[in-house]
Amino acid sequence: MKSQLVSPGQFEPVDHWYAKALNATIHPMISFFLFLSEDRIIKRYCHLHPTVKPEMLRSLLTYKPKYFIWAGADLMHVTNEEGKREMVVIENNSCPSGQKSMPLLDDNQEQGGYRLLMERTVKPLIKSKKRTLSGGLAVVYDKNPMEALGYARAMADVFNEDVHYVAYYQGDEDPPVRFEDGIMFVRSEQGEWHQIRAAFRYLTQRPWTRLPIHTKTLILNPIVACLAGGRNKMLASKAYDIFNAELEGSGLEILTPETIWDVSLEEVPIWVRKLGGQAVVKIPYSNAGQGVFTIVNQEELDAFMQAEFHYKRFIVQSLIGNYNWSSTSSRGRLYHIGTVPSSKGNTYVADLRMMVSATPQGIRPISIYARRAAKPLADHIEAGANSWDMLGTNLSIKEGDNNWGSDTTRLMLMDRRDFNKLGLGLDDLVDAYIQTVLSMIAIDKMAATLFNTKNKFRTRLFRSLDDDRALIDEIML
Repeated sequence: MKSQLVSPGQFEPVDHWYAKALNATIHPMISFFLFLSEDRIIKRYCHLHPTVKPEMLRSLLTYKPKYFIWAGADLMHVTNEEGKREMVVIENNSCPSGQKSMPLLDDNQEQGGYRLLMERTVKPLIKSKKRTLSGGLAVVYDKNPMEALGYARAMADVFNEDVHYVAYYQGDEDPPVRFEDGIMFVRSEQGEWHQIRAAFRYLTQRPWTRLPIHTKTLILNPIVACLAGGRNKMLASKAYDIFNAELEGSGLEILTPETIWDVSLEEVPIWVRKLGGQAVVKIPYSNAGQGVFTIVNQEELDAFMQAEFHYKRFIVQSLIGNYNWSSTSSRGRLYHIGTVPSSKGNTYVADLRMMVSATPQGIRPISIYARRAAKPLADHIEAGANSWDMLGTNLSIKEGDNNWGSDTTRLMLMDRRDFNKLGLGLDDLVDAYIQTVLSMIAIDKMAATLFNTKNKFRTRLFRSLDDDRALIDEIML
């Protein structure tokens, strides 16, 4: 079924959480962090980072994004040979998952972050737009139906009206979504087309092939948020560098692995060699763990070079591994802190997903979860070892063109059982939050740069920033 109508009163928690999350008790520190006031966060952060001015940090936490209003950053907890611990941004996503993995804050909050996002972000934004466009509401998706339907049902309750819930897959020869003069229409189960005034979208797979940049229908997040960095690691890296230049002298900085962008396939071995023979190569426009290649030996590099790729440009990043086999970069050698050793003495690489959204009061966290790698982090790489098994944390498993599974055995909840295994403290959570906000703002500023004063997309500028013909040919202008 490509389309169905969701009515108020249909939200059922069992449909929208993993069973292990629905039955979990949230860790007290996570609950404490989520309710920590802005003033206390600023006071604590500036106490630990005395060169940061409170007024500067407050202006960033109260920043009002124009395009990138809902984000989820993936962060790694790392250290260096001197023991300096940091939260490093791996990427920031414009359609982040997370609600189904987040324990409820209390028993009375049956809709959790689904409703929270609709109430404090989506509804105020739709109401703030002085638009004359009439029509219904929609949630369009191509992945993660557990969360997408949860958002549709929460939206129906918050707005007290029916919501169109529509599957919109890439390559669909008879899609249930179309645009006329910038206005979205969706097709109902009965075959009737309905005009949409606002759509919450969960399109993750090359969404620019289905959604135009300019629309009269309000789309959250708009497609430019993807192109500017939310689904484009190339521009995200450039956005971070540009924003870091603005932040210079403030004591604030977006922390990332060293990144080389605009790399052709032929150049990859050169940059891998420069980073000491260990590196991460990424297709900039992939997600869900697809298109990420960890390279720690010649065999993995050879396998990468022999593969075929749709896109022609890559980014190469310094690899964060074990102290004995991490990349040598301009920031020194970073390595994973990893999980607290298990009873068998095993430490696993884990990342943290921090989901945030814009509210009338500023950018606030919504949900958090973590993921660990499949195999423990080894002190030394053995011949023939698969580095992805030790470094890859994404849970998504592609099971067909439009079907995805998830390896929930590696999911780490923010509950009393799993959180302690991460070895994180309150200050680490605050650091992760600040890094998420900074990277979100950087991408939003990049998105704003991509429009001229007449609100037209600056195609020439975009091409100069990301000259990948395969990507440019896909974008719906």
